[in-house]
Amino acid sequence: MIAGGVALLALTLLATMNVALRIFRVPVEGTYEVVSFLGAIVTAGALGYTQKRKDHIVVDILSEKFPAKVRRVLDRVNYILILVFFSIVSWQTFVYGKMLMRTGELSETLKIAYYPFVFLVSLGFAVLALTGFLDLVETLRTRGEEK
Repeated sequence: MIAGGVALLALTLLATMNVALRIFRVPVEGTYEVVSFLGAIVTAGALGYTQKRKDHIVVDILSEKFPAKVRRVLDRVNYILILVFFSIVSWQTFVYGKMLMRTGELSETLKIAYYPFVFLVSLGFAVLALTGFLDLVETLRTRGEEK
């Protein structure tokens, strides 16, 4: 989350500086690339934290009508799906990052290596998967208790 916050601050400052300097016809070169990289870090950095706080959008029009026991089972299934799916996403993103590192692919304007940002995104998905696992453990620990 800290990396995401720092990246968001840097992204905001860079975008603002670029707009301000365009008035004087001196835009910051490579702004689009850097903003894209920072945007990926912002998003990846917030994934696990958002899941932990349950700040994501939840549509529970149907599930709120179910008995507590059914909701707990659905929560467990949901956390298992989050764990499995985002573990696979993290792993495949990491594999993609290794391929980018091996090939030495660079951004077009600033010639910045892509792979460190891809690894950070992979880490963000791994943290999300870990959070899903911890949520699952929590639902298994609180068997009959209401939330």
